[in-house]
Amino acid sequence: MARLLLVEDHEEIWDFLSRRLKRKGHDVSLAFDGRSGLDKARAESPDLILMDVNLPILDGYSAVRELRSDPQRADVPVIALTAHAMAGDREKAMAAGCTDYHPKPIDFSRLIEQIDAALADRAPNA
Repeated sequence: MARLLLVEDHEEIWDFLSRRLKRKGHDVSLAFDGRSGLDKARAESPDLILMDVNLPILDGYSAVRELRSDPQRADVPVIALTAHAMAGDREKAMAAGCTDYHPKPIDFSRLIEQIDAALADRAPNA
């Protein structure tokens, strides 16, 4: 399956998500703040990034903007994970460069659909 990078600072969430994503066959790497998330994205070239937006050191919005400025990583799909579900929050994530948006609490089956769709959109046409 795909190589995923999960950038999340809450242990309960990264533990839950990483275990479930691995059971779905994905290879999951973890980062716990925005800066280490960027470093891992550069070092590991994941197929997709799940990015919390409220992170220590460097917030998720800033991390995604920085990722988009890197020509080698600019096309990596990023799904924003956030407890912010107010009007305008989805637009803020998309404006920062996220590919998609998933509000918390996590609806795992919906998140899998979003991951599959983002990966399919990135796949080269046959």
